[in-house]
Amino acid sequence: MTKEEILDALKAVKYPPYNKDIVSFGMVKYVKIDGKKAEIKIFTGGAEDTAKKVVSDSAHELSKKFPDCEFNVSLLAEDPSKKQPVHAESSPEGMSGAKFTIAVASGKGGVGKSTVAASLAITLAKMGKKVGLLDVDFHGPSQPTLFNVTHLRMCGTEQGMEPLEVAGVKLVSIGLLLDDPDRAIIWRGPVKMGAVKQLLEEVDWGELDVLVLDFPPGTGDESLSACQLIDCEKTAVVVTTPQEVALADCRKCIDFCNQVKVPVAGIVENMSGFVCPDCGHRHPLFSQGGGARLAAGAKVPLLAQLPLDPLFLQRCDAGELPEGLAENAVISGEMTRVAEAVL
Repeated sequence: MTKEEILDALKAVKYPPYNKDIVSFGMVKYVKIDGKKAEIKIFTGGAEDTAKKVVSDSAHELSKKFPDCEFNVSLLAEDPSKKQPVHAESSPEGMSGAKFTIAVASGKGGVGKSTVAASLAITLAKMGKKVGLLDVDFHGPSQPTLFNVTHLRMCGTEQGMEPLEVAGVKLVSIGLLLDDPDRAIIWRGPVKMGAVKQLLEEVDWGELDVLVLDFPPGTGDESLSACQLIDCEKTAVVVTTPQEVALADCRKCIDFCNQVKVPVAGIVENMSGFVCPDCGHRHPLFSQGGGARLAAGAKVPLLAQLPLDPLFLQRCDAGELPEGLAENAVISGEMTRVAEAVL
């Protein structure tokens, strides 16, 4: 029995809810062998019930492979290799190739932020840029659905996890690591912060001209961690709908950007009127002028007004956002304006 054989056996232990083993995640921190006895120490950084399951599964796999040996598998309270706190000045090793970052954010959920982030990434790629798209919304990752890759999973190499390449964009999402896409993510703040760090550092992004971040709603741990960890030049695009219930939360999002010193490039007003498929007339279903008022109050430009187009929405639901964007001259034109403004 060798250390390599023990690690090989532990590769059968997945870390829920990811479709990835604890060895690949670097969670096995200590292996000591004494004849037919071995001591293994693991650090997960996750919820207590998940950590206990990892220990139980590890002991089971080791006993199955080495039935005549005795194993003591235990949990570490902290990661011995990462005792130093992460500061905003530190640049994640895996992101050293990113020249520029665009955070697509909104204080409000359901405003089409993920669709705007994906459309912006595709538009930048069509302009000849090397683009990465990181889905930072752990509780509701939408990017795999928009790109029709929910059935695919990210693979790992010696250089790290490999992004999926679709429509000229390198895509990374927590949804591409889950065994069950319908399983809820129930994580506390420190675990979310660690997950953001892993997706930045342990992904083989390669050289990128632009990294687009699809932020979750609100101003919580995921958004704060990403802003602090990424040290290259950053800007934010705030997505809203015209009505006040969205504008109120977007004002908080703008204040968040100001506090973390991420300049706001401008406002994108989504669902800015319904385009009738029969007559082509535009109807302001969700009020009108909200995006312009938000931009004026923040002293930033109104970058685009995207209509609510049923045909484009159908394409998005079918995982055909790139095709829908190519077919819709109005939306693609508005997204080109956004891309040109933020670069």
